[in-house]
Amino acid sequence: MDLTATTTIRKPASELYAFWRRLENLPTFMSHLDEVRSTGERTSHWTASAPFGRTVEWDAEITDEVPGERIGWRSSADADVPNAGKVWFVPAPDGESTEVHVLLVYDIPGGALGKAVATYFGEEPHQQIDDDLRRLKQVLETGEVVRSDGAPWGKQARKEFPQRPAQPLSAEELEKGALA
Repeated sequence: MDLTATTTIRKPASELYAFWRRLENLPTFMSHLDEVRSTGERTSHWTASAPFGRTVEWDAEITDEVPGERIGWRSSADADVPNAGKVWFVPAPDGESTEVHVLLVYDIPGGALGKAVATYFGEEPHQQIDDDLRRLKQVLETGEVVRSDGAPWGKQARKEFPQRPAQPLSAEELEKGALA
């Protein structure tokens, strides 16, 4: 399966590249990643959640890198889910923002049936990558993943990226509002 996604983030390419290159940052916005641990200058170990409460793991190596511009990687031959990808950081026309382009290629366990089951349980891969990039934008522009008070637990099935539920205003907050 080939997945592509793009977003524009109001930060310079060098900052986005540095954030992504520190692989331990990836689980802060990629909902299925539990942990990414660097094991060498160009190697890492990944742990991710999979449907039906499974966990998958793999080792990966950076295969293509131009600092500030792009990072490419691929999983080792014995990966639970063979995968490869590339991310490009392209200065946007406004001169202040960066376009982030992502390409992911991986084999879904179970082939077409595995994809159908994952989609049924709300794990559609194209939507996941779009959601991941939306969260990356939020983390880099605001410092956190933003959730509405109406959906504090994210997707019900995964309870990802929680925030506190909405609370009524206190008497003091109500009074301040009335005086404003």
